Amino acid sequence: MRLDLAEEELRSALNRLRRAQGQIAGVIRMIEEGRDCEEVVTQLAAASRALDRAGFSIIATGLQQCMTGGDSGTSEDADGNPVVEDPKEMRARLEKLFLSLA
Repeated sequence: MRLDLAEEELRSALNRLRRAQGQIAGVIRMIEEGRDCEEVVTQLAAASRALDRAGFSIIATGLQQCMTGGDSGTSEDADGNPVVEDPKEMRARLEKLFLSLA
């Protein structure tokens, strides 16, 4: 299953990922500086939420594409040849993705 993000959706997900990247860099600096544990955990939780939101946004886009026919149930093999995916397999893969973020 190939996920094609629209420009606006892509920008939103990338912004969330960049925010998380900055927060993680901040957490690393805080730990290196010996900052208060509560402050570190608060920033770490914020980074985790940003990553979760980016992941859910990407998965939601995939589900929307599947439900509206934007994804025909095809993917590509290692040689770039189209492979039609069984709807049950696709559902199982999407479910696994959701569970990986839960």
